[in-house]
Amino acid sequence: MRRAAAALLAGACLLWAPGAVAAEQRGPVGWAATGPGTTGGAGGATSTVHTRAELKEALANGGDPTAPKVIRIADDINGHEADDGSLLGEQDYAPGYDLAKYMSCFGADGTTWSDTRHDYCKQQRQLRQTGSNKEKAQIQLTVPSNTTLVGVGDDARLLGVFLTVNTGTNIVVRNLHLEAPVDHFTSWSPDDGTQGNWNARFDAMTVITGKNIWIDHCTFTDGRFPDRDAPLGFHGEHVQRHDGLLDIEDGSDFITVSDSRFDDHDKALLIGSGDGRGDRDRGHLKVTFVRNLFTDIVQRGPRVRFGQVHVVNNVYRGTAEDTLYALGAGVESAIFSERNVFSYPRGEPSLAVAAYGGRHFHDTGSWFNGRPARLNAVAGALGLTDDIGWHPADVYAYRPLTSRAAVEHYVLTHAGAGRPHA
Repeated sequence: MRRAAAALLAGACLLWAPGAVAAEQRGPVGWAATGPGTTGGAGGATSTVHTRAELKEALANGGDPTAPKVIRIADDINGHEADDGSLLGEQDYAPGYDLAKYMSCFGADGTTWSDTRHDYCKQQRQLRQTGSNKEKAQIQLTVPSNTTLVGVGDDARLLGVFLTVNTGTNIVVRNLHLEAPVDHFTSWSPDDGTQGNWNARFDAMTVITGKNIWIDHCTFTDGRFPDRDAPLGFHGEHVQRHDGLLDIEDGSDFITVSDSRFDDHDKALLIGSGDGRGDRDRGHLKVTFVRNLFTDIVQRGPRVRFGQVHVVNNVYRGTAEDTLYALGAGVESAIFSERNVFSYPRGEPSLAVAAYGGRHFHDTGSWFNGRPARLNAVAGALGLTDDIGWHPADVYAYRPLTSRAAVEHYVLTHAGAGRPHA
């Protein structure tokens, strides 16, 4: 059945053996190739932008935002760039806001907020809320349907932009560096976890109820503002000023993320809105991650709720000391992992998969530190079954790289913005 399905689909979907076809001519493999496929703004008008204001105008497309269009990004675009070209900062969004004062209103141990702990606490609470809303309004740029957003050259960057898809369909994002926004007004939640947690608001990219989306040859990173350089907060830990690199939520579907890099970040990729959001997500969240490079990612590469997610020919690199897990099996998820390469010196295969309320996980042929990973046994020890109820070959045609050396060579050569296309 699977071989027959793959053969039937071969004429409709391009296989992704290296060198098979020029990058400009090929389309996505995986879930983004199903149904009507994903072509973005192909055939539409083309514009080139250099500033945030120009990008915002191009996305609006003269009042017809969903008409096909190709937007070429030719320079760094900063989400905090005002219309006059100046860069906005924390005090522009909320004059008088002070992180240290905000923290002091929780008490020395960070357990309880009080408006009356200091005479400035109510003001700081209000400034944090209004500042956060103003920052969001400034840095958020929404990509409408039938759009291709592509970087020109090797180093086109979106700096501190909160790039979103909100009910958009048929969207391509390619060849871009996306530097995750710094949340100047991240909030402390004393009851989140055993000691409390910081909760930042903005991702580098968020897909909400989006369909047929292809993200290809992009680099996602904290860039100039890694969390290790953030101020110290409660319990001697750094303040968390970033949320995710890429989140896919609220019934989004038919998405492929290919040949991209995810670097130096804590919570990288989240699939699904929440454990209690089955009404929106159940039956959706069909996503393929193929030939991506994950370097120094602490967790969520990805973490999945509800979705049918294919994770194939990706490379994961990091240190055992700084890694929680790579693949997270959340509520009602069905992850098909295939021929991925995990390299965590002195680590154990248990770093590759974790259970977060899920019951299904399957792996075929992955490697851990140069040896067969045997992730089905690892997952079984966590109470997961390898019967996930679906197989990618029943849905779309694909031909994975089958040796560890081939996977590593391809991904290290091609993954990320500005890298050569196969």
